[in-house]
Amino acid sequence: MTFKMPLPSIHDWRREFKRLEGAYAPSTMRSYYSDVEIFVRWCEEQGIAPFPASVTSVCRFLEDQAPDRAPSTVRRRLYAIRKAHRLLRLADPTYDEDINLTFRRIRRAKHTRPKQAKGLTRKYLDQFLAVQPDGPWGLRNRAMLSLGYELLSRRSELVALTTDDLEFLSDGTMRVIIRRSKADPFGQGRIAFTSRETTVAVRDWLTWRGPDITFLFCPIYQGRAVDRDLSTTTVKRLVKTAARTAGFDQEIIDAFSGHSLRVGAAQDLLCAGYDAAAIMRAGGWKSVNILARYLEMAEHNVWA
Repeated sequence: MTFKMPLPSIHDWRREFKRLEGAYAPSTMRSYYSDVEIFVRWCEEQGIAPFPASVTSVCRFLEDQAPDRAPSTVRRRLYAIRKAHRLLRLADPTYDEDINLTFRRIRRAKHTRPKQAKGLTRKYLDQFLAVQPDGPWGLRNRAMLSLGYELLSRRSELVALTTDDLEFLSDGTMRVIIRRSKADPFGQGRIAFTSRETTVAVRDWLTWRGPDITFLFCPIYQGRAVDRDLSTTTVKRLVKTAARTAGFDQEIIDAFSGHSLRVGAAQDLLCAGYDAAAIMRAGGWKSVNILARYLEMAEHNVWA
């Protein structure tokens, strides 16, 4: 007699998702858990079983989510429902043509453009650097702003840098390896370079920080460097605080984000005459379509 392993209980979706840990980035895992939880809660409110879901119930859920959310968020929740069914080894309803048509209607009904962080271009960077305070916080902030801009780094990449990722070159610049990023889940890394001015800023910070700290940028507590990494929100807070200190209006301050360094540097490279291939190489982009979204707000007149 052949015995078959029973399918996991529909209530075990959280346990099944633990199988993904280590294979996906922590941010992706948080999104999966959050989106499936929202779907399960919605099903409970409707009095229907979440797993296995019917095509009709998934369509209704997507339509219910659409009015107050971007299509990208709705699509992400659809993918989470799909992943849950696969992990639970249940029939997947999400490829049905009715699902596709529902999502197309949602996209066509939304005419808003994707929100883009304001680019922290060179003219803003210079002003932000000029208002940094004296002392260790100013040393760290100037190094973070300058390096984040020249590496075209995401905020998660910037705070993940370690001292071992830096190589000081004989011409006074640096060679930096960014070991893992959103677009590089398997850690192959990408190489980037800095100017002499940024290298000086980083050296000044390291001289104060000392040699016995793992991460390149670390917290400062009671005037001393603390051996741990910074949170990604530190980058966002640094950018917005600098904009406020530089005297910008609240509307402009709100438009900046932790992603602004990456956006602004890409826009500056475009205006300097670099082609898409060079900018993609500098910032580690894999898709020209993604890069195009960063560049569309650049004030670059090709006829001037």
